[in-house]
Amino acid sequence: MLRLARTFAALKERNERAFVPFVTCGDPDLKTTEALALAYLEAGADVLEIGIPFTDPLADGPTIQRASERALRAGTTMDDAFELLARLRQQTDAPLVPMTYINPVWQMGFDEFARRAKEAGADATIISDLPPEEGAPWVTAGRKHELDTIFLLAPTSDQARVDRVAKSASGFVYAVARLGVTGARTDVPLEVGDLVASLKKVCDTPVCAGFGFSQPDQIRRTIEATNVDGIVVASALIDRFEKTEGTPAQRVEAAKSYALELKDATRA
Repeated sequence: MLRLARTFAALKERNERAFVPFVTCGDPDLKTTEALALAYLEAGADVLEIGIPFTDPLADGPTIQRASERALRAGTTMDDAFELLARLRQQTDAPLVPMTYINPVWQMGFDEFARRAKEAGADATIISDLPPEEGAPWVTAGRKHELDTIFLLAPTSDQARVDRVAKSASGFVYAVARLGVTGARTDVPLEVGDLVASLKKVCDTPVCAGFGFSQPDQIRRTIEATNVDGIVVASALIDRFEKTEGTPAQRVEAAKSYALELKDATRA
């Protein structure tokens, strides 16, 4: 059984949802990124999403844009991302999911990117601006290298797109919880419930919701209101690290403390 499937099966037995925190590779430097990633795993992260910085992070709001800009100014490259994945894989058995964009993957070549990601220890890949209608070549490369493909679905997705993703996605489906870009919010996105329900009717692949999750109570209420299998948190954790004063170690500890609260909410 692949690592993501095994993780979600174990969570289901415990009646627990996945906590999927996000880090940007190289923000503000590679050493700190690795420390943050390990801190989130110590806090109970079930899956770790690792953003590979790119100049045009489509769908991402100001917080992740700033993180990507800091990482790129620090000189972070695709090779750095693979090396970080490899170091993390040596230290954890949790699923590792790099998130990137179609341009750098296209530049490297689908097969080469999939091969290197798998060799580094990745379990799946999110290519956030790859529409499922154009995703067949990537899905083929991913399957060749035993790498799950995670597609995004928005509340505005029609049934044809939902059905297409249900047939081709693996690992989990990323349900975009609200219209707009990423960024911490406090409301419960009611529209994600209908999206999750429509997915559950046509596939058994786990569904994780993201975009805007920032508060433990908000996560608990979303879990109570939907049949979601996990929650992705990105901007809120970056905000906590970014706005905490002190040494890098103190800032990592503050983000870890917040991650502990968020993970506890997924045990609701």
